Amino acid sequence: MVRTSKRMKNAAQQFSVDRAYSLKEAIESIEKFPKVKFDETVELHFSLNIDTKNSDQVIRGTVVLPHGTGKSVRIAVFCKGEQEQKAREAGADLIGAEDLIEKVAKGFMDFDVVIATPDMMRDLSKLGKILGPRGLMPTPKAGTVSADVAKAIKEVKAGKIEFKSDKQAGIHVIVGKRSFAKEKLLDNASHVIEAINHVKPASVKGNLLKNVSLSTTMGPGLKVAI
Repeated sequence: MVRTSKRMKNAAQQFSVDRAYSLKEAIESIEKFPKVKFDETVELHFSLNIDTKNSDQVIRGTVVLPHGTGKSVRIAVFCKGEQEQKAREAGADLIGAEDLIEKVAKGFMDFDVVIATPDMMRDLSKLGKILGPRGLMPTPKAGTVSADVAKAIKEVKAGKIEFKSDKQAGIHVIVGKRSFAKEKLLDNASHVIEAINHVKPASVKGNLLKNVSLSTTMGPGLKVAI
């Protein structure tokens, strides 16, 4: 038997599980949830109208959150030569080539985003089984494989995030922190929804979004009417 904590029971009293809230109402409801000892992450969860067995219906893309994620991001950049200096000046946390590849191969994973120059991708393929399952393998589509490492770094630091559908036809995306002003969360969340709808495959009939919910790290999920 699953036991519900007192905090979750209190949160449940603030909303109806049967109601679909507007995005604005859902964000406003977060303030009513019992607070915890840390600044919770706010996320949007999507259930998509796609066939996961159809490779043409994989949903993937990037979006720059206007107000950032509120999360400190450590960036590892795989590059050589003059690109190393450019990456350093742009604020990369870790920079290297074969030396960094060897370090990661031995288990070092103290980073959140990986950026690489095109010439490093052949060597970086050795880390496919390590970075791939964690969603960290650089790709041109996500803008994390780039000859302009300074631009790629600045975009990530400005709040650029990647989204991708999973095997359950879902997408889970951070839209900020509970401490954010409601207007900033609404702006970030609206950009995410627009970006996902924008990459709807032509083969998907009807609406791309089946269900959407908004939640905090320790809070319940609120149904969102789109």
